[in-house]
Formats: sequence, structure tokens, C-alpha cells
Amino acid sequence: MFTRRLSLPDRSFFLFGPRSTGKTTWLREVLGGARWYNLLQESETVRLLRDPGLLSRESQALAPGSWVVIDEVQRLPNLLDEVHDLLSRYPLRFALTGSSARKLKRGRANLLAGRAVTRRFFPLVAAEMDFALDVDDLLQFGSLPRIRLERDPRSKIDLLEAYGETYLTEEIRAEALVKNLGSFARFLEVAALMNGQTTNVSTIARDAGVARPTVQGYFDVLVDTLIATWLPAFRPRARIREVAHPKFYFFDPGVVRSLGRRLHEPLERAERGPLLETYVLHELRAYINDSNCGGELSYWRTAAGVEVDFVWSRGKRNVAIEVKASERWRSQEGRALHAFTEQVPNTEAWAVYLGDRVLKDGAITVLPLVELLRRLDAGDLIGA
Repeated sequence: MFTRRLSLPDRSFFLFGPRSTGKTTWLREVLGGARWYNLLQESETVRLLRDPGLLSRESQALAPGSWVVIDEVQRLPNLLDEVHDLLSRYPLRFALTGSSARKLKRGRANLLAGRAVTRRFFPLVAAEMDFALDVDDLLQFGSLPRIRLERDPRSKIDLLEAYGETYLTEEIRAEALVKNLGSFARFLEVAALMNGQTTNVSTIARDAGVARPTVQGYFDVLVDTLIATWLPAFRPRARIREVAHPKFYFFDPGVVRSLGRRLHEPLERAERGPLLETYVLHELRAYINDSNCGGELSYWRTAAGVEVDFVWSRGKRNVAIEVKASERWRSQEGRALHAFTEQVPNTEAWAVYLGDRVLKDGAITVLPLVELLRRLDAGDLIGA
């Protein structure tokens, strides 16, 4: 098993994360004595659907300061009204998990008016795997906990294929998020090919054979169900014109390959760059969440095609990170970072590659992947 890095908040909280990232397992470890409501169990859901007041009556019988867990709360958003009332009258604490924010957002659910903080859960990060990374295996199959516990590649493939099917059936069909699962499945395959790229919705709509507004809605579904995220463009006051379109990333390399129907194929050279970016972005997002250091992530690209993969910004401080899926660092690969530091003051420049030595390239510090992740985990990269 793995020791997760997220610390338990001392007050009520929402915990959002994609399916199979380990939210329930973690909560059972840190809140073993809590009163538990698992809304994935149909009997529990029906019981509370018929009488939402049961939550209030049962919770009032608990000792002051007790924890109450409602797992997959988006399945019964109206329960949040009961939670709000309880929090206003009783000294209880609630842990509210969800693998989809869509029903909560679209249904104008009660988000407890600041009485609960928000945390996010992610696949495993390097620190939780003791920095023992098989990079090729990580890029092929990702870092979902169940995947990392498997040694047989065939078992990993089976689990990831089942994950894609579960997402389509349980998340999409159960919540009636799309009308045509067939067209959505075709869209997922095209979107997987676009992972890590600036997004042209019209082109994807044409390739998937779906209307443009429908495709935009499909992207919204992926983001709302926490399967993917947008990475916005960095917009400084610069002297040159930057690209403004966002980039699109799935949350895990293994899920990218599963949805793109690539699991049975060997890892190709053209895949390595976008998949490594996907993993580094995952590590950055997880660290920002777990450390609560704040700041914003973006990417920077000029109209001429000069691009920096990630920029973390907070206040006047910027940290620019370039990702290269190669074992050698060439000086020309730092061109974008040098251009960015010239345009944007107060910038630290880092690069990550798959070599084994720490290098200096002018103002750029070039780190092996594991070294960069160690420094990230120690708080030496961002957040200070």
C-alpha cells in the first residue's frame, strides 16, 4: 500500500478526484471511526433519497466533533442542504467526496457557504512511490494506485480498459451527461490524440463526426468529471504576441493511452513527450493542492511557436519549466526558456529531462526527472 501525502483538514471539506485515485481508501485510513454514507451503494442511496432527514437525525446522535463521511455526494446533491443545516447547529465535521462536480455545479447545489474547504485527490505522485520510478512503465500505464500495485502488464491493460468502460457507463450514462454514448466514445479517442496540445474544437468536431457545440459540451463533461483539465495560456505584458488558446490534458498517462486505444501497442517515441508532460503536470497540480501553496499554472507560447511547457505564477514570482523526454539536453532546447526569462522578470528557469545528471545552461537548471520531483516535494521548486 501507499502512504498518501494529503493531510487531513481539521474542518469539514470537499474531496474531489477522479474514480480509482484512492479517495475512499485514504478516508477509511484517516477517518476509520467516522459515520459513513456510501452513495455508490444503491440501498444507501435509495434510503436517503426517500428520507433525506435521516442524515440529520442519525448525525445528531453522534458525539461532538465526530466525523461524517458522505462518499460520492454528487449522486444526492440535496443532502448538502441537510449538511449545511447540521453544520450551523451541531459541532460535527463532514468529509464529502465526489468524482464529478457537474451535478453540483449545474444543479446549483449548496456548497456550504464557506463552511467546508476544498481538496483534490490525484493518482500517485513520485513521493508516494518512494521516487522509485520506471519511467517507461509510468508513461505507458500511469500512476493510478491499483495500476501501480500490479506487476503484470497484461493485468494493467485489463484494469485500464475496464476503467474506460466504467467511466462511460457509471459516470456518463448514470448521470445522463450525454445523449449519444457512441459519438462520445469516438470523441474520447480523438481527444486522447489531442492530449497536451492547443485545442481546436472545430477540427476535433470534424474528426469525430460531431457538431461543434456538442464537442464543446463533451470537453465540459471531461473537465467536470475530473478526467481532464485545461491549461490556460500565460498572458504577461510582453512586447510580442502570445498564443491565447488553452491546452488540454487528461489527468493520467495510462488513461490517455486507454482512451486512445494504445494500451496494446509499444510506447512510441512520438508519445513520450506529451505523456511526460501529462505526468509532470499531474505532479505540479498535486503538489499545489497538497501543500496549499496557491499560485496558477499556465503555459507560454508565441505566435512563432516558441513554447514553455509550464509556468507557475504567484504574485510577482514566476517559475518556468520545460519538459524534454530525451536522455540528452541540447543547448537549443533552452531557447524558449531563455526567451521567456528575457520577457518576464522575476522568473526562475528549470528544465527536466530523462538523463541522469544535473546541468546548468546559462540561467536554466536542468534536472533529471526524479531530481526535479524530489525538489518539488521538498518545496524547493515552487511554493516558497
